[in-house]
Amino acid sequence: MNKSGFLLLLCFWGFMLPSQAKDYPDKLKISSMELGYPHPAIPFYHFKAGLELPEASMIEVEALVNGEPLRFVNLYRGDAVEEAGRPGYIHRPPSGYALSQDNSLYRNPHVTAWVKWQPGETYKIELKVRLKKSVKSSPNDRILSAVQTLTAPSGVDVFDPGWKAYKSVVLSETAGIDRKNEPVEVLLPFYPDEVTDLKREIRVVAVDPADYRLSEVPNQVFEIRKYLEKDDLAPLEEGQPERQIPLWMPTVTCKVAFLADVPARSSKVYLIYYNNEKAMARTWQTDLRVQGELPGLTVDNGLLNVVLHPNSGHIDQITLKSKPDHPLYHRMETNGAVHWNPGIYVPPRAWTHTADWKLEQNMHSISGPVLATGEFWGNMRNMPEVDASVRYDFFPGVPYFFSTTNMRINETVQCLALRNAEIVLKRELITHAAWYDVIRDRVMTCDVLNMADLTDLTMEADVPWITFYNTETGIGFAGINLVYANASLESRPGLLNPYFYITAGPWIYWTRALSLSFLSSNMQQVIPALKGSMFTEKWAYLVYQTEKETPYKPVLEWKERLTNPLRIQLVEEVDPRVSRTLVEVYMDEGKSGWEERETGNHSHDGK
Repeated sequence: MNKSGFLLLLCFWGFMLPSQAKDYPDKLKISSMELGYPHPAIPFYHFKAGLELPEASMIEVEALVNGEPLRFVNLYRGDAVEEAGRPGYIHRPPSGYALSQDNSLYRNPHVTAWVKWQPGETYKIELKVRLKKSVKSSPNDRILSAVQTLTAPSGVDVFDPGWKAYKSVVLSETAGIDRKNEPVEVLLPFYPDEVTDLKREIRVVAVDPADYRLSEVPNQVFEIRKYLEKDDLAPLEEGQPERQIPLWMPTVTCKVAFLADVPARSSKVYLIYYNNEKAMARTWQTDLRVQGELPGLTVDNGLLNVVLHPNSGHIDQITLKSKPDHPLYHRMETNGAVHWNPGIYVPPRAWTHTADWKLEQNMHSISGPVLATGEFWGNMRNMPEVDASVRYDFFPGVPYFFSTTNMRINETVQCLALRNAEIVLKRELITHAAWYDVIRDRVMTCDVLNMADLTDLTMEADVPWITFYNTETGIGFAGINLVYANASLESRPGLLNPYFYITAGPWIYWTRALSLSFLSSNMQQVIPALKGSMFTEKWAYLVYQTEKETPYKPVLEWKERLTNPLRIQLVEEVDPRVSRTLVEVYMDEGKSGWEERETGNHSHDGK
């Protein structure tokens, strides 16, 4: 341990020192070997081999294809079985290769490895296994090897080899609902020399789980970010040696959105191809359209038309296309928007909402075939102590959109009201409200058209869904709660009796009261909104046609789908430039826990 308190661990892969081992003439017995297509457990083109060892032993394994070592190699004990139709859960990343040597005993292991094979081509696959008496390599270790030549399957084409690389995404459906054209978003990292123009190069293809045929799906690349600074390998502190291995590599990241089809309770592989400097731009057409300029965008798909307010960018009008004569709007009080919050009231300053912005906020939009976004952020109007943001995400072919709002308290303020998630509509547009009451364990319905003005209907703060609807026009507007969280950095969160409620006057609205002494028994007491507090939530806003017997039935169906999104697993190839040793920087002096590790032998292959 050096004096600086930084620890450098360099644990070398055993095959880096082959001269230290005596090479016995033993032959490795391969019981099975095949080249395979991507499936959820092994979501890449690969080979899989079963091995039979002469005796139970600690081992290290190296795989070569046509003489080239493979970096992505997984070793499994004989009793480790993964379901082909489900994403894999056993994997040793490159850092695991370097830092920890395996002290399990193996007798009948199997090996998988990432191989970019082409249909009908022949491949020479060599496996080397080092049999060891201890975790560390020794000159007395035995090395067994075997070679097989395989011809790749030729029944199904692979993707255009002009694309040099791909990443795998496994999507899993867990709610028992067939997903069609489901929007999926994934963050991907790349090395800079793999990237020419990500928007032009990236292709997303679905792997048919029945016959492994590939089909390209609509995709959209956005939020490309580059960090190109290299590690100069300089000493961390004066007097230390230069590093031989970089702590980080320059990296380019982007987000990719695409439309996926995944049958109920199944998993499916999608391959994202990249690194083709000659790729031509690919244009996808869906029903998603964006018109106008920020902040007053108009967003349209086959089912909805949403107009954002020309000053604040908040929802101003929503029209269900099957009911074009019955748009939803407000346009009565102050800013007149449908969506008002986050909001805060710190007297004697005016009550301020994000919907009160008048072009002083930051603005950004994204437009494409899979995702359209309008996002707005900055200080609350006349309230520099409080920052807030509002983002809307729209998708093709669905009757909903997402709203994500955040509020951050930069300096403590004394408030009469702290609210979020407010939706305001003209009173005459709505006849009824419904929501799920977790305390009563049933759906509550209320005739709000005839309720007395300024009467509140209260519910739990984390109400899972709520809806307004009109039994005469047959149109409904629902909020499905996806995320609701309150936290504080510098103190414990301090909220006065948080709850959700509906109230009516010339308008009708629902909102979340985070701290609302303004409507409490003692309405002039102020409650501190503490520095470092953060309030965040995400809603799916659904516009739908009501059903006669159960007007809110579509809300229940969409709630089940939207609160159970597709699960995403990203699997990437190990790049050759990834070091075979591990470098870590520790904050203080002390042991890492790996020094002289000898913990005895684990049981072997299920015995």
